[in-house]
Amino acid sequence: MSKPKTLVLVDGSSYLYRAYHAMPDLRAVPGDSSSPATGAIRGMINMMQALRKEQPADYAVCVFDASGPTFRDALYPDYKAHRAPMPDDLRAQIEPIHEVVRLLGWSVLAVPGVEADDVIGTLAVTAATQGVEVIISSGDKDLSQLVNPHITVIDTMSGKRRDVAGVTAEFGVPPERMVDFQTLVGDTVDNVPGVPKVGPKTAAKWLNEYGSLDALIARAGEVKGAAGENLRATLGWLPTGRTLVTIKTDCDLAEHVPTLPALDVLALAEPQPEPLRSFYERYGFKGLARAIAAPAARSGDTASGTSGDLFFSADAPEVDASAVAVQAQAREVRYDTILDWPTFERWFARLQAAPLVALDTETDSLDEMRAQIVGLSFSVEPGEAAYIPLRHEGPDAPAQLPLAEVLARLKPWLEDARAAKLGQHIKYDQHVFANHGITVRGYQHDTMLQSYVLEVHKPHNLASLAERHTGRKGLSYEDLCGKGAHQIPFAQVAVDKAAAYSCEDSDQTLDVHRVLWPQLEADERLRHIYALEMQTSEVLFRIEREGVLIDAATLAQQSHDLGQRILQLETEAYEIAGQPFNLSSPKQLGEIFFDKLGLPVVKKTATGARSTDEEVLEKLAEDYPLPAKILEHRSLAKLKGTYTDKLAQLALPRTGRVHTHYAQAVAVTGRLSSNEPNLQNIPIRTAEGRRVREAFVAAPGHVIASADYSQIELRIMAHLSGDTSLLDAFRHGLDVHRATAAEVFGVAVDQVSSEQRRYAKVINFGLIYGMSSFGLAKNLGIETKAAAAYIDRYFQRYPGVRHYMDETKASAKARGYVETVFGRRLYLPEINSPNGPRRAGAERAAINAPMQGTAADLIKMAMVAVQKTLDAEKPQIRMVLQVHDELVFELPEGEVDWLKTHIPRLMAEVAQLQVPLLAEVGVGANWEKAH
Repeated sequence: MSKPKTLVLVDGSSYLYRAYHAMPDLRAVPGDSSSPATGAIRGMINMMQALRKEQPADYAVCVFDASGPTFRDALYPDYKAHRAPMPDDLRAQIEPIHEVVRLLGWSVLAVPGVEADDVIGTLAVTAATQGVEVIISSGDKDLSQLVNPHITVIDTMSGKRRDVAGVTAEFGVPPERMVDFQTLVGDTVDNVPGVPKVGPKTAAKWLNEYGSLDALIARAGEVKGAAGENLRATLGWLPTGRTLVTIKTDCDLAEHVPTLPALDVLALAEPQPEPLRSFYERYGFKGLARAIAAPAARSGDTASGTSGDLFFSADAPEVDASAVAVQAQAREVRYDTILDWPTFERWFARLQAAPLVALDTETDSLDEMRAQIVGLSFSVEPGEAAYIPLRHEGPDAPAQLPLAEVLARLKPWLEDARAAKLGQHIKYDQHVFANHGITVRGYQHDTMLQSYVLEVHKPHNLASLAERHTGRKGLSYEDLCGKGAHQIPFAQVAVDKAAAYSCEDSDQTLDVHRVLWPQLEADERLRHIYALEMQTSEVLFRIEREGVLIDAATLAQQSHDLGQRILQLETEAYEIAGQPFNLSSPKQLGEIFFDKLGLPVVKKTATGARSTDEEVLEKLAEDYPLPAKILEHRSLAKLKGTYTDKLAQLALPRTGRVHTHYAQAVAVTGRLSSNEPNLQNIPIRTAEGRRVREAFVAAPGHVIASADYSQIELRIMAHLSGDTSLLDAFRHGLDVHRATAAEVFGVAVDQVSSEQRRYAKVINFGLIYGMSSFGLAKNLGIETKAAAAYIDRYFQRYPGVRHYMDETKASAKARGYVETVFGRRLYLPEINSPNGPRRAGAERAAINAPMQGTAADLIKMAMVAVQKTLDAEKPQIRMVLQVHDELVFELPEGEVDWLKTHIPRLMAEVAQLQVPLLAEVGVGANWEKAH
């Protein structure tokens, strides 16, 4: 019996949106924002190429939505009413996408009056009735209603497969009940109402109990509770809802597919090399154009088959990022598992000879200070990698090479700075090797940091990078180890599966590097930022490794004191309320506040309940004692639970030190974030919060020193705006807040009152963060009109600041991003949003991000410069913390004078701005006393 033929149907509308959002802002002329956008086109090519490789087909169609209304709009005017209009730069790419998909060998359909889903439904049912196996490639769950033994929906992006069993498992009902299911649940994306407050679980339960929607409607009177009432109230709507969610399978496609039901016209064709080459050159895809191999150049090769090999050139003399991405999707892989010394020696020779090696560790913990190696993988060529299992266990685990001996053999190469290495999040792997006594040198690249510099607004994990830039999707950790309580340690994973997973990680890392690095090489300013991030990663590794000493006794005393105060506050709150109550219960707070004490209702929640959130408490606390007590109680309880109770527990037993983790690729501004524990959020505005820093101490004979940039963001504002008055204030060493007060209030500098200086300080910092007159009024406790007058006066006195803000917003709208002084790009996806509040938020970020980002660049530059000098001159001084604009050191008491002299100088000299940089140093027995 011959194998049935296959029809692949692509949900082109779903694909093009995915392509648009997954790709960076590519242009036909790189760097020219006025040239046509090409990101969605490039992403679509990637996805269609990958699908063709993964899913053989005899017939293939890519179906798009046609412009204009459909029968559903006539039936229900609010259909899809909430959907945002298609972005203009995506709309402009639709015709080229249709063109290139055809050139790649696919039929393209867009039928007016019906949606792509309806065309897909009609083609799928027509083919299935002829015994053709149908594969629908889409992430749209609505297409699940088409599934039957001959029709399957696959999501190539997530790997999800919806066959009959898959649909039943996912939704709780079989495919033939999916229309009923969708009718009950509704479709928020398309603005189709269902039964109010009926979700997937209730819908599945009803359908399994009653058998069908019609049977449920007939017995609606039996359904109890609020859900039953909502069902009965919606009975008149459900027939319309069912029509809206039902995919048509009988569209008249004769005008578009004249031979239906015969499918020959939809046969998958060969790609067209010369038209493709011309297309690629027209839209700036030079790598793809070069990768098209001329048939004459492929000796002995033919153009037969449907694999797409015709336009891949494996030995193209110049391979750019675009070609790499396409090739990565298409190739076969060769992964080895190293279980004996001869195989080890063969691979070790390859490592030593390779110009760049991608390296990955598999461990038994995510805690980088405790993690131990389970296995190692390497990739030296695209598609070639090896895994060394070292600590796998279990009855089926094979004999493995000894961990200690393998690491001893690898150590000289790992510690050789001349042996170039590459990784994904290399700082973690450095810690893992350090746990085994190995100091890895020679890391030249980190794909996580490459992505962070090039596309800060997107995810930087390897799975996302590989899928986004090479079209590859691989195994996940959960695929191997499971989830939640049933998750097994990596050491218990079967070696063959672990090898496939780890080799794939190293191989994908090498692939991603080959796509991202050329983009960095081509842009000098971004390349400079990437170099800074790589250097910062090394310094952060050193800081994390060193840790900071914790005084557990001090923390214990603070916890005791806080506990006493918290109990006292509870007693005082009970006395004011006249009864005991749960201070954390919004319901009980509402009853006490509004029913018993008669406090005014400030605002209500979305459900109409009287709100007692933080904002309400702060407002009420201005006039009433109980809300003030509750705010203080919450603040102290959080401080106790987050810091004084936990810091000592987080100290590593063997060091007595806390080793915070610095996440380098999180904040879009370039700032570092600290976690486990978070040392950047210690609430230092309160006396109790500042006391926590007393527990950060130095070893005997040593002290703590703090070096902090002074008013760094205001100085950056002066530099960026070039405002004469601001520049003069900083150049002459004036108190900038006093100088601003003198300008705004029209008085001499020496006549400025403390209150006026306070107002000026709020204005200075508020405007940096895009504060409105309303926000300023709230912050100062004055009328909005008065705050607006202050802001107007500020801009009259500092016109350069206003000019900078206006120019920055205009530039951001044109380019989609802003830049720091040193070239870091900060993307603003919502800067041209039709949504007013989102656009306004992006405009505020456009003003502030260059200042925050430049401050982040400066502190990183300072860290690198300081560490370099310490290594050369004072290795006994250790950098132990970085918090905001501050560096914290532990040093011998005899080195205080050197530090006070040289560290401020080094920090001031890392860059030359229009105003001087100033760093101030304090020294003490603990972190708090160093301030």
